[in-house]
Amino acid sequence: MGPILLAFALAVVAWLLVVGDLVRRHRPAWHWYLTGYPVTAWRVASTWRRVALLNDLAVSRLPARTLVGHLLVKGDPVRPVAPRISFPRATRMGLSVVVRLHAGQTPATYMQAADALVHAWKVHAVRVTSPERGLVLLTATATDPLERPGLASAPAELLSALIGALETGGAWVMNLRLVPHWLIAGATRSGKSTLLARVITQLAPQPVALVGIDCKGGMELGLFADRLSALATSRREAVAVLTALVVDIQERMSACRTAGVRSVWELPDKLRPVPVVVLVDEIAELYLSDGTRQSKSEAEQCSTLLLRLAQLGAALGLHLVVAGQRVGSDLGPGVTALRAQLGGRICHRVNDPGTAEMTLGDLNKDAVAVAQAITAQERGVAVCTGPDGGWARARSHLTPTDEAVATARKHSGMTPELPALDRALVALEGDGK
Repeated sequence: MGPILLAFALAVVAWLLVVGDLVRRHRPAWHWYLTGYPVTAWRVASTWRRVALLNDLAVSRLPARTLVGHLLVKGDPVRPVAPRISFPRATRMGLSVVVRLHAGQTPATYMQAADALVHAWKVHAVRVTSPERGLVLLTATATDPLERPGLASAPAELLSALIGALETGGAWVMNLRLVPHWLIAGATRSGKSTLLARVITQLAPQPVALVGIDCKGGMELGLFADRLSALATSRREAVAVLTALVVDIQERMSACRTAGVRSVWELPDKLRPVPVVVLVDEIAELYLSDGTRQSKSEAEQCSTLLLRLAQLGAALGLHLVVAGQRVGSDLGPGVTALRAQLGGRICHRVNDPGTAEMTLGDLNKDAVAVAQAITAQERGVAVCTGPDGGWARARSHLTPTDEAVATARKHSGMTPELPALDRALVALEGDGK
């Protein structure tokens, strides 16, 4: 019976290993709850005191200096006490722990210890936040949720684009009704152009006008010309298009004033003008100047017109999605002023710290450090801001160029006509002749 029982036990173990591997690959959440979470929770409980001592998270109940007779003796703090933590609470692909800070402690110390916690708990990442004074929330993720992100579902809304997945597993949505204007930064091959293509494919089936400004000769946005109501491929054309859009929003302001409303969304459906989304690829091309008078004049006009559209467009159904490889204060004060109006921020891998700082620095310094840690292999990964003022890592859905172009052509019949823009471009061509 001994050999038979041994063979049976080995068969059961082999079966469990096979089933466990299948569950891990096809049902990672189940595998985490059944196996990963108990083991990781045990590591958190068993290593917490040691990690706290080694990373200056513990404090002493006794002073480091004491009197012995008439002598003041200085030495190491004795009897260090680690901060109290809650029982690890399971999340979908990780766990969270609440830490009660000692008097005088700040969350910055825990942020510095995040890497030590990652190694001690053997997880992918630990994020440190402070939900309220005196508390720190440590959120650990077992594996990188963006390594193989699935495209989560999201309700279909006007001016809303499902562009990828968040690190929490939720849908990454660009909602222009909620956040009217967006800034997208990213180096070459970081996923910026793919993200723009995804936005266009999501907005193409909707009753909105898409206007493209691509001063690289239309190399990127020209692929979607069938669905664009207008396309500017030079800075001279961009000035004409932006000027026409400013005239258009002034007409929308007059319509709202006549109707006694403060927004085009309060107008009846029959009177409401079509929403306009302006997509700008490579913002630096609009601001750079070669030193000539005409070049300086065009750059100043673009800066002023974009800023006016950003300031006035939210309530009038005009939205900006501005992208660039480099977005820095060296482009001029107009860029900084425009940045303040672009509430939505997306930062892919960038080549210089200044661009990450310009994109995210005024909102959250921690997000800047996370964005700079994105590697070249993590194409499509970005740090994005949310409507609540927070930030998260996310990954855009890979939309092949052929699929994006086919979608634009399929919905070309929905392209609204914008007479003011057409007249501006026709007049520009006439002046050129």
